[in-house]
Amino acid sequence: MRIAIRHSTRYRYDEPVRYSAQSLRLTPRAAASQEIVRWSVEAPGIDKAAAFVDGFGNQVHLITVTEPHQEITIAVDGEVETSDTAGVVQGVKEVAPRALFLRQTDLTRADDSIADLAADLGGEDTVQRLHDLMGRIRDRVEYRVGETHSETTAAEALARGAGVCQDHAHLFIAAARHLGVPARYVSGYLWATEGEPGEAQHAWAEAHIDDLGWVGFDISNGICPDPHYVRVACGLDYISAAPVRGTRRGGGSEALDVTVEVGEAQTQQ
Repeated sequence: MRIAIRHSTRYRYDEPVRYSAQSLRLTPRAAASQEIVRWSVEAPGIDKAAAFVDGFGNQVHLITVTEPHQEITIAVDGEVETSDTAGVVQGVKEVAPRALFLRQTDLTRADDSIADLAADLGGEDTVQRLHDLMGRIRDRVEYRVGETHSETTAAEALARGAGVCQDHAHLFIAAARHLGVPARYVSGYLWATEGEPGEAQHAWAEAHIDDLGWVGFDISNGICPDPHYVRVACGLDYISAAPVRGTRRGGGSEALDVTVEVGEAQTQQ
């Protein structure tokens, strides 16, 4: 399956910004599940950006704008050929040690309620138990936009009983790490509707399972990633895998507009 992606992020400021720096984790890596047909990132200063691979293996571009400005637009345009690996991550060079993904973070710290959620999972093996965990989270935390924000913790989302894909991923990660299973956050894209484009910037989780390696779990949709998914970046939580993250001097208040279109590419091989 060939998936076409267009993703635009525009920041607008009330007052001139004197200086801004943005780290972009917007470039996917090739893997057994995805071949990058074409991919481009356009942004102010991208031709002079510092490009490097971070400690999680993500491709990062660091852009800086030193001239006064009141708007920044970052645009992605690409096509990816995907295939089915039953959710198992293959063909990716792992940079970070597996044990790192047992580390708690502020967003994924397990409290008593998360420990209770992860107790007595059904199934004869780790895969089955993690599928049970995925189902429990979907039952307890309804997918609902506007209930949480980027700094909402896993425990807070569970207490509210509502959240989005970021919250589902954080909650799964927190519970898996509590059980001693390495888990990480993944950002990417999902083609959710056959036949027509849809807004689909997405997040899910991956857990490391003995004899299988890293396996993806999309808690919001209750499945393991299939050819409708494009994997871009991973990290301990949202912060270390965020598509765009930065800092600025000046600018006053900020308005953010994000548009994402994901659909089938017109040309198939």
